[in-house]
Amino acid sequence: MSADLFQKMAQSIIDGDSDAAVALAQQAVASGLDPLEAITQGFVMGVNQVGEAFAKGDAFLPELVMAGEAMKAAVSTLEPEMQKRGIQRTMLGKVVLATVEGDIHEIGKSLVGTMLSASGFQVFDMGVDVPTARIIAKAKEVDADIVGLSALLTTTMVKQKEVIEELDKQGLRKKIKVMVGGAPVTRDWVQKIEADGYSEDAIGAVGIAKQLVGAA
Repeated sequence: MSADLFQKMAQSIIDGDSDAAVALAQQAVASGLDPLEAITQGFVMGVNQVGEAFAKGDAFLPELVMAGEAMKAAVSTLEPEMQKRGIQRTMLGKVVLATVEGDIHEIGKSLVGTMLSASGFQVFDMGVDVPTARIIAKAKEVDADIVGLSALLTTTMVKQKEVIEELDKQGLRKKIKVMVGGAPVTRDWVQKIEADGYSEDAIGAVGIAKQLVGAA
């Protein structure tokens, strides 16, 4: 019975159907299915499939966004049951995400956040236009493994460099990895500012984050 249910769970994510995902999550709880299994063997399979399709160019940004939202809905439905049973998803690492100061672009960063949490990272999304000092304070407060910095303007990209320099000054560069992203970001820029990883899209970002915490 559960194989069929897992398939439906994966499909609800592929379809980006939050209502179906929530209904299936509730069904899993009602039938006593391990909520962790529902996530790892059901819903995550859907996320992975959409991710692969997106990487190949067979799925597009709106589908990725909807899959991410459906995944979020499913996980939040299962969370109370997980707490009740005292089981925790193994968190791969903690990520502080922010769009840098002076930049108010939200969509790419939010999508990365959704995909990272769907893949097992604990994400602290600080929003847009976040000053360097606040990003670093948050990273220290939550003991972050990774800081993810988004910039979509050539004028605000320099803030990515500023964050890295400041982490360096505070002696945190060995401990905290930095991922950067955004339309104007190039490999040359990444090398120049000595960031640890860069991705053009949310799925790529998950792969990079996994590598950075040694989970790939």
